[in-house]
Amino acid sequence: MSETKKYILTTKGLKEYEDELSYLKEVKRHEIAQKIKEAREQGDLSENAEYDAAKDAQRDNESRIEELEKILKNVEVVDEDEIDLETISIGCQVRILDKELKEELEYKIVGSKEADPLKGKISNESPVGSALLGHKVGDTVKVETQVGVIAYKVLEIHNRN
Repeated sequence: MSETKKYILTTKGLKEYEDELSYLKEVKRHEIAQKIKEAREQGDLSENAEYDAAKDAQRDNESRIEELEKILKNVEVVDEDEIDLETISIGCQVRILDKELKEELEYKIVGSKEADPLKGKISNESPVGSALLGHKVGDTVKVETQVGVIAYKVLEIHNRN
């Protein structure tokens, strides 16, 4: 029997998933049900685009609810207030220097379900995220990427949300 995957979330990430699940169940489900009811009242369902669209929306909504319930059932929450800021771990912010480009970058290390590189959140499973884990301020970390090895110097570890 395979072991169920644990989904690592920060406290903020957990709240966002719980809020989304609540919205989908309590608001979105009812909106979609209303659209299906209205479409049925129009008569012939075989050529009713509104009915088909509402049924598609219902399928998508139920699929997302199922996905969120699976995540929340197997979640491991990282309490950002209890993070040791001596070493890089999930939930902390890091400021690093790309030694080749002389460019400073700032990332928050999060679990894969919360990752959003455009918002500066990188996964602990990503090449950069996994390479940074366990390192301290002053360390140089080499990361194997698609474009070759990149060296980063850890400048700061903090806990800003």
